[in-house]
Amino acid sequence: MIGSISSRARTFFRSLAGQIFLLLTIGMSLAAMLALLVAEQSRSHDFQRWRIQRVVASAEDIGHRLQRDPQRVEAMLAAQQIMGAAAAPEGIAVAEPDAALASALRARFGPASNPEASQVPTGLCFPALHYNPSERAAGVIDAPRPDCWIVRFTDSTGARRSMALNLPRLARPPSMVANPLYMLLIVIASAGLAIIVARIVAEPLRRLEHAAEAFSVSLDPEEIPESGPEEVRAALSTFNLMQRRARAGFAERTQLLAAISHDLQTPLTRLRLRLELVENEELRTRLLHDHQAMQTLVREGLDLAASTEAQEEWSVIDIDSLLESMVEDAQDLGGPLRFTGGCGGTVRVKPNALSRCISNLVSNAIKYGGSAEIGCSRQGGRVLIYVRDRGPGIPPDQLDQMFEPFTRGAAGQPGGRPGTGIGLTIARSLALTFQGSVRLANAEDGGLIAIIEMKG
Repeated sequence: MIGSISSRARTFFRSLAGQIFLLLTIGMSLAAMLALLVAEQSRSHDFQRWRIQRVVASAEDIGHRLQRDPQRVEAMLAAQQIMGAAAAPEGIAVAEPDAALASALRARFGPASNPEASQVPTGLCFPALHYNPSERAAGVIDAPRPDCWIVRFTDSTGARRSMALNLPRLARPPSMVANPLYMLLIVIASAGLAIIVARIVAEPLRRLEHAAEAFSVSLDPEEIPESGPEEVRAALSTFNLMQRRARAGFAERTQLLAAISHDLQTPLTRLRLRLELVENEELRTRLLHDHQAMQTLVREGLDLAASTEAQEEWSVIDIDSLLESMVEDAQDLGGPLRFTGGCGGTVRVKPNALSRCISNLVSNAIKYGGSAEIGCSRQGGRVLIYVRDRGPGIPPDQLDQMFEPFTRGAAGQPGGRPGTGIGLTIARSLALTFQGSVRLANAEDGGLIAIIEMKG
């Protein structure tokens, strides 16, 4: 189970769709995490700027109050009667000046104000005995003590002012970048989008792959619909053009072979008439036998040429009915053919091509085995038709050679018969016209099995 999953995963990630999926998932996840990090940094910067603006606004407000009524405001600051502001305790130095805050204060109070400011520990600004926010505001019991800034500047009268300003301490929300749940959601969302994009991008290539596979097993595949982006349409159009040119080449070769075979029949007929006039009976018999072999070659040459033609239309047929009909016809003519079992259902084929393919295999089986059996089965969405004989079989290393034109089994072997050696070649060519294949295998209990495999 684990090995199967691992194998399928390796296969997927070696594919174009898998590599696009991986790159997009990683790229989009990193981009989303980087965007979150930048957003958090920007939010932190905005928060710091807002705090500086609040401190400056508080300092400006207290400064204006001191100009209007300095004695009263100083007394209120000393008694901590102004929320958010108080007199700065004596002896607190601005050890680490805040340059940004000082610059903002200088912009408000003018260059002569010589401001200085720094954030200091809250305990230095508001000792516990003098500051208790829970007595002055609701909902702040056990709340953290506020942040405190010491601000000093020279006002318009030339007096040096020193005050402690505070703002409520706001806890920052936890970082989303460090939250595993956010990271998981980002990866899942990126993976979902990546698989959709990968499938869309790889779809034209899959169509091209299927078309190339169909062209490799058929001389008459259907052309690919030329749809999609411009580059995809151009590639599909080029592939369709290649198919048409290849078919044209096959057609020219077929027509040439058919023409030669057809034209040979006329002189062969005249030759037979003249051979009949030979007086030596033994010589005449031999010559007529050779003449018959030549005619057989010409006839089968025509059959081979016809087997590569792909003009027949596709049809859906009942496979069992076809096989039973062929067996009955053969038995009516005295042929030793037996039906061993069907597989049910229908198949989409070129019926005449399939019938001729089966007939060639049956003839071959009867010729070399004396009798034949025919049946079919289904395996993984494929239909397999079996034609079996009870002959001597073929050495395993010669099985593939039997499909080469003019290749025959040994005529002297038991059950062997002379022939032209293109019957299996014709059968394979016919199978290609309906996107099928033919192969040979030796049966375990003797004999040879020819197998036609096609889509179910």
